[in-house]
Amino acid sequence: MKHIYITLLTLMMLTVSSCEDYTDITPKGALVIETAAQFHEMVSLPNRGYPINNFQYLVDDQWMKEANVIGKTPNIDIINFTFDESTDRVSLLTSSSFYNQAYTYINRWNTIISLVDNSKGEEAIKQLAKAEAKIYRAYDHFLLVNTYAKGYDPQTASTDGGICIMDKFDLEAQPSKSTVAQVYDFIQKDIDDALPYLQEKPLDVYHPSLAFAWAFKAKVHLFKREIASAQAAAEKSLSYNSQIFDMVAYNAQGGPNVVAVPAANNVEVLSYMYMTGYNEMNFAYQNIISPELRTLFGTNDARFNLFFNTTSTTNLDQGSNTAYWATVYTKYFYSTVGMKTTEVYLMLAECYAREDKYSEAVAVLNKLRAKRILSGTVNLAVPATRKETMNLVVNERRKELLLGFNRFFDLKRLNNEPDYAKTITRVFPIVNKTVPQKTYTLQPDSRLYIVPFPLSVLTKNPKLTLNTNEKLPF
Repeated sequence: MKHIYITLLTLMMLTVSSCEDYTDITPKGALVIETAAQFHEMVSLPNRGYPINNFQYLVDDQWMKEANVIGKTPNIDIINFTFDESTDRVSLLTSSSFYNQAYTYINRWNTIISLVDNSKGEEAIKQLAKAEAKIYRAYDHFLLVNTYAKGYDPQTASTDGGICIMDKFDLEAQPSKSTVAQVYDFIQKDIDDALPYLQEKPLDVYHPSLAFAWAFKAKVHLFKREIASAQAAAEKSLSYNSQIFDMVAYNAQGGPNVVAVPAANNVEVLSYMYMTGYNEMNFAYQNIISPELRTLFGTNDARFNLFFNTTSTTNLDQGSNTAYWATVYTKYFYSTVGMKTTEVYLMLAECYAREDKYSEAVAVLNKLRAKRILSGTVNLAVPATRKETMNLVVNERRKELLLGFNRFFDLKRLNNEPDYAKTITRVFPIVNKTVPQKTYTLQPDSRLYIVPFPLSVLTKNPKLTLNTNEKLPF
């Protein structure tokens, strides 16, 4: 057990403050988890962060300040921003905080799943602790497979290289890589195993609720193009929480500088994961949106008007038509990595669009827009085709689910379908006239969409191979 004490100490040092309430020190310096209730409390991890710097600029929605690109030695941000397939990404990605943190969290969930049955306490609490840990284990595998592997394609998923599945606690394991299909099967089994034991109103906001679990189930089905199942799961999620935060009313109140809406007060947020940790969104220069996305917002969208800065001479290139998120998480919590009810509505709208129910799809979009659009045209007209309706859904997803993982994942999954694949073009620089302006292009099938595993991991596990045709430097 001494080894377990040390391991738990290592895992929980990530959030010592969240663990102090339920740990004893025997012997000195070791954290002892003895009861089912303590294991259940371990699920709560308030500052769980998922950095996106390995792929942040491989989208059409984010931008870089020109001084951070021009004349600089290319780093991974610049390579991604300029869509450069010629540079050796593998050698540059010596390590990855996202990869390390996601698997650290998975080890935490595996610790709970593996040990809670032998703890003291009620069987119902043990089942609840395991179920919550399984949902989060599935979610972390979902984030990993959609970052380091090809987007799910029903035609090739059984042979596409995926990630290593970690289904038990083992800090020294060297697992073999599974296929994308196998990872999704594992994710879906964890979800289905967990659902019967989860609660509608969990212990605190950092424990997964039934609304979140069903929303996540809908997302997995949607990414697999299992539309009927995705729709059913989305509707089930909305039966537990269908609230939409009213930004139109919030704007009338004065917005985040007058009325603070921190994480626990945002009624539409289903899971409280952060892009970077508790400093969520505080680094303005990292959260610049592209001219394309700013134009898409228009002038009457509360999602833009309430939270973005367009005038800074420090963080923006004046005249570039860019903007940056300028609202700290304590004034308004914006869910960049976790899920919220509005994503569930958007998934439901996509299901309707894919089933050629255009009126139903647009009705869902208009329900959301009624809480977002400040003036002018709130209700969208119903298109005549599936592709046009899907375009409306995708545009609303870009505005509602900006930053974080969502656009990167959406591009990857939609690029597997010719009707929705997008070739991204980026003209850069816009303002600086001392260097030639170039057009950079990211093709839908670019290998850049598959982020290489970090070199530190590749060198330790010979069973782990790249999912692209890039070469190892050893």
